[in-house]
Order: sequence, then C-alpha cells, then structure tokens
Amino acid sequence: MKNLVTLITIIICSSVYSQSTYLHCGQLFDSKKATFFGPHTIITDGEKITSVTKGYIKPKSENDIYIDLKSKTVYPGFIDMHVHIETQVPQSIIQLHKSKTADIAFTSSVYAKRTLMAGFTTIRDLGGVGVNISLRDAINEGKVIGPRIFTAGNILSSTGGHGDFTNGTKKESYGILGPKEGIVDSPDDARKAVRQRYKNGADWIKITATGGVLDISKSDANPQFTNEEIYAITQTASDYGLKVAAHAHGDEGMYRAVANGVKTIEHGTLIKERTMDLMISKGAYLVPTISAGKFVAKMAENPNFFHPLIEEKARKIGPQIQNTFNKAYKHGVPISFGTDSGVSPHGENAKEFIYMNEAGMPISEALQIATFINAKILDMGNLLGQIAPGFFADIVATDKSAQDDIKTLTNVSFVMKNGKVFKK
Repeated sequence: MKNLVTLITIIICSSVYSQSTYLHCGQLFDSKKATFFGPHTIITDGEKITSVTKGYIKPKSENDIYIDLKSKTVYPGFIDMHVHIETQVPQSIIQLHKSKTADIAFTSSVYAKRTLMAGFTTIRDLGGVGVNISLRDAINEGKVIGPRIFTAGNILSSTGGHGDFTNGTKKESYGILGPKEGIVDSPDDARKAVRQRYKNGADWIKITATGGVLDISKSDANPQFTNEEIYAITQTASDYGLKVAAHAHGDEGMYRAVANGVKTIEHGTLIKERTMDLMISKGAYLVPTISAGKFVAKMAENPNFFHPLIEEKARKIGPQIQNTFNKAYKHGVPISFGTDSGVSPHGENAKEFIYMNEAGMPISEALQIATFINAKILDMGNLLGQIAPGFFADIVATDKSAQDDIKTLTNVSFVMKNGKVFKK
C-alpha cells in the first residue's frame, strides 16, 4: 500500500511539474527597444518563453535543462521576408518549372535546414511551383527540419510578365495558361487567381508588378498589371485574410501596386520620390533584397553564366539596389528585411545585415527590422520577433556581439525554434 501511495505521488508531481529550459545569456538583444542588455535568464516551457529575467537564475529542479550562453549574445530568431526556398541561383525561372516536383521537394528540404541553421527561424517564401506549401506543412508537422514558413505558393503574373514561366520556351511546349497557373490578364482573372491560391493553402499573394531580371524577356522595369487588376487582387486577397507582396523594379508598376493596396514592395530598384511618399502614407514596406542585387551583378561578370537577356538586366539592375535602399531609408520609407535567397545562396541570409549597415542603417535597427518589425508585417507580432513571455521560443546566439563585429551574424552558433534546440 505504501509503495502504491508513493507511485501515485510521483505520477501526480510529474504531471504538475513540467520540465523547463534555462538559458543563461551573456548579452540580450531587446528587439522592441532595439537595445542590447547585459546578463539575463530566459526560461522556456515547451514551445513558449515563460520568463525573461535580469541576471542568472538557477534551475528549480535537477530535471530542468540548463544551457550556458554566458559568453554569447542572444537575439530573437531572425525573419527573412523574401526567399525562394524551392531553388537556388537559377539562370531563369524556366529551369524551376522544368524540374521534377519530387526533385524540388528534396532539394528544398536541404535549403530549409540550411536556412534554419543560419539563424532564420521564420521565412516568407515568395514564389515557386507550390512545393513550398507542402514543405511548410511538413516542417510544421515535424517531418522536416526548417524554419517556420509563410508562403505565397506560386506567383501571379500577366501574360509574358516576369512570372510567366513560358517566356523563352517553344509554343508547342505549353498550353493556354490562365488564373489557375497564375496568369492574370483582367480583373476577373485576378479574382480567380487569388481564390485559387487561397484554395491551394497560400498565406500571402505575390504579384510581379513589373519586369524582372531572371526571366527570358527584354524588360526589367515596365509595368505589367493595370490599376484595375491590382485592385481586384488586393481586394479579393483582403476578403480571404491575405496580404499582397509585389515584385517591382520600375517606378510606375510599384506606384500602381502601393496605390492599390499592396503591403510590401520587393526590390524597388528604380523607385522615385512620389512612390516613396506614397509608401510612407500608406504604411507599405520596402523589402530591399540587396543580397540578390549584389549576387546577380557578380554572376553577370562570369561569361555565359546567364542567358544574354538576363545578363544585360543583371548588369543594369543588380548594382543599384543597395543605393536604392540608402535613398529610401533616408527618405523615411518603412523598411522590411528580406534577401531574395534562392537568387543569392540559402544560408547566407545574414549578409543582408552587413549590406544594410554599409548603406547607413545602424545594426541595432537592422536587427529590430529582421525581428520585431517583420513579425508585425506577418501579423504575428504577439508570438514572433521578441524574446518575451508568451512568445515562441525562437532564440539564436552569436559568439560575439553584432555591435562589435557585425560579421558574427553570418556565423550563428546557437539556434532554438519552438523551444527545441537545433544547433548548439
């Protein structure tokens, strides 16, 4: 009888007390205040943070987990708002659509793990063949290692636009494309296309508002949607609880996008003051993707790396993006952190911090944007982007402080996502 009572007591105690993890942090980045603080203890229970306290607190039980980060600087998990997780460094969008879906699925899982190990615990995927939706679900179910994904599925383009994957292919190799495939040429098409992406499981809508670099067409900047088409996209998206991101290099296309309700402008290379003013008044964000600009400009120097049409555009557009960021930042345009990884290599996402800093942004502000601000844009500001009680335990650390050595961000030494340690 005595043994039975003891056993029952143990079971009751075990059910009441759950195992916690104690992280002793040498320096802590407060993303809400964009400030670094001294020693703190973070306590997590399951996938959430339960407390953040000054100084070092000892674990309450020998069953608790202790992680020593006293020599490190700790940050909320980073958020990259522009990646293409299905592919890497394509010569054109055609190559992606020629690949087998199974091959894309396997390689995307490699890129996902690489991204997480780089300290990016959340990403927004802005277009592929739709494998990104399945990858998101597989990661959420614990089948695959990778960051939390918010995805647009596959993108929306006008006929012959930047997102029309049949550019440069033989006419006989494809049929008539429409809203289901992402080709939009009227407001009615726009509504159908958005609803199809909602049906597919997309979290965002991505449009190609202007020409681009990595497609087999001449223009890198011409507007490719009418005002009426963009308005139909944003309004239908709003009906379904979705926001819209717009690829845009040319000013007219991005002006139309912002005027008609697009939330984020990707790249923004040739932006003019009128569009910057409109973005400020509308609360629209610029996602600079300096990493992609630098990468395509560098690759364009390699003979025959790109198709001739792409090479010409890469030489023109790539070198301008960092200067565009500087101009927009000084003007007061809201900024988001995004790399366009997939054009630039996955796992090198943190180089964007260096490029933003080179262009005049203090590292504390860049870190705040890649955490606190990006979480707000994702409507996840109550769960992501901060190290605070009630938030997901997405925590990363570097051996040095980014204040002292910004390059330390490219070599993250600790990664926790949802309370689980993936790198230590």
